[in-house]
Amino acid sequence: MQSEDPTISRYLNGDYAEKNPDWDSGDSGWKAANVARILSDHGLAPNDVVEVGCGSGAVLVALRHLMPEANYFGYDIAPAAESFWAAPVAQGIRFELADFHATTRRKADAILLLDVLEHVGNPWDFLTGLRDRADHLVLHFPLDLSVSSVLREKPLLHVRDKVGHLHFYTKGLVLALMEECGYDVIEARFTGASLNSPNRGLKTKIMGLMRRAIFMLDRDFGARLLGGETLMVLARPRGGT
Repeated sequence: MQSEDPTISRYLNGDYAEKNPDWDSGDSGWKAANVARILSDHGLAPNDVVEVGCGSGAVLVALRHLMPEANYFGYDIAPAAESFWAAPVAQGIRFELADFHATTRRKADAILLLDVLEHVGNPWDFLTGLRDRADHLVLHFPLDLSVSSVLREKPLLHVRDKVGHLHFYTKGLVLALMEECGYDVIEARFTGASLNSPNRGLKTKIMGLMRRAIFMLDRDFGARLLGGETLMVLARPRGGT
């Protein structure tokens, strides 16, 4: 008998839900605003938006208010996520408890992968499997990897245990991953998470003063040195229009 994949077991057996009972929904409005902004800045107004790894669906709810013309669909493999979906469904958002890669859903205008690829065992297979599934991808990456986090190590071990981050990224590593998986990156922008996200702790706010000064000199260097950044990426399959 084949053993259960340990990289996804925490989402199937309720471990993730136990450690994150609100499904990390507090930043959903902020994430949705960043998604809407990067699409708008590039003149994109997708009709069908699919979020893979949608969790509670709170991002889709927020996006529906920002981009009401679109149709929204959410997919997740975690049974515990379903308990959040009743209200979004009432607002016209459709959900499916399924591995999106195994579905036969038609091609979407845009697929959202928001804080997803750091969780999956094989992000290369995950990304390459989506190349024919959407015209554009919007991705959000926490940039956990920095000089500060490596020296202390505890922050990396914390996010590995609490929220299941298996892979750690810098901006350069994100761009390399997208290139390797056959995508053209239209834009990769820092979000200023440590300076403007709504759920910052006291330590993050204090460190924000130092980060702000260094970011003014060199944003990329500051993120690699002190961390505290996330990256929003707009990409399309190579050869797409």
